[in-house]
Amino acid sequence: MTQHDSPALPAHRPGASTQGPADPSPSRTTRPWMPALLYTLGFLTVYLLAICTPWGQRAENALFGLGEQGGEEAWIYPLSGAAYGSTPLPPMELSAKPTLMVGLAVIVVLTLVRRCWWPGCAALGIVILTTGGKEVLKSNLPRPDLVGAPENLLDQGFPSGHTVIPAALTLAAVLVVSPRIRPYVATVGVLWLACIAAASATMGGHRPSEVLGATLLACACYGLATWLLPPAAAPGATRSPRALPVITLTLALAIALASGARNDTLTRSLVSGATGFICAALVWYAAVGRPAHTARRTRPARG
Repeated sequence: MTQHDSPALPAHRPGASTQGPADPSPSRTTRPWMPALLYTLGFLTVYLLAICTPWGQRAENALFGLGEQGGEEAWIYPLSGAAYGSTPLPPMELSAKPTLMVGLAVIVVLTLVRRCWWPGCAALGIVILTTGGKEVLKSNLPRPDLVGAPENLLDQGFPSGHTVIPAALTLAAVLVVSPRIRPYVATVGVLWLACIAAASATMGGHRPSEVLGATLLACACYGLATWLLPPAAAPGATRSPRALPVITLTLALAIALASGARNDTLTRSLVSGATGFICAALVWYAAVGRPAHTARRTRPARG
């Protein structure tokens, strides 16, 4: 090579980018917004089918005709707080507001200790938006009488307030705890939710649709909150022992069936137990079972 020779240029590779490395930052348009939309559509579907159709109302009203009125025949009645002098299982009966306040306080403390400001704000937003949205929806969503139901079955209870609290607090908690313990926190919350959801359905205070609606509302708010989080603050991969999902959902099924059981009717017991289990499965999938938490695409390089 002489002094006038130029160095050999690297060979051009087809498809190689001429604009440098791809931008690794997540694109806002590819964030996992779909779960929030699907949970919202699920919420609307449950409301329209169960409350705004004659056959939906007949099916749910028929459950109240099975067995005795009230919750005295439910296995969980001694823990419901309805019995005189009994201590309610949070957040049933008068323990609802104290449970909510304690849950919010725990989220604030965890946020301050771990200094996870964005996840902490999102967690508080989930609880406030879910519980506040429940009050607004419960007051404004109509329940038309399409089947000539008795007066005691005309009260609007969609969505269930008692179910909203464990669902929202569980989804909020998984945002502010360490990723290492997130699956175990979700497990505890899911088991709690399975118990309360099934109990709410079997005690006669709420219909299955109202319990499912409350859970779907909490999941929709969680999906919205995680979508709006800055990329750096979004929840990362959740690694859990391989057997934990099976163990969690099996225990949730057992707890839901026990919490929904009644002495006077098998059908109502099974429907209430199935409702509690579905609620638990929805929250588990939203919290730790959905791969969209880490499946964030990057912007492709432009050639």
